Amino acid sequence: MPVMRLDIAHATKEQKDELVKELVPVFAKIIKMPEETIYVFINEYDAENVGVGHKLLCDLHKDK
Repeated sequence: MPVMRLDIAHATKEQKDELVKELVPVFAKIIKMPEETIYVFINEYDAENVGVGHKLLCDLHKDK
């Protein structure tokens, strides 16, 4: 059972759907296995739980 794990700060259901639709065929081609055997686990993190450099991601977005 091949597994692909995606860690993202935030995505809509539509964006996650697009990620799976676009990435699974490429992964399947490279590892030479059927797409139906590939599991995709998406871990989503709130911006206050992600650090970039010395700041939380939520604070970086406030600066913009």
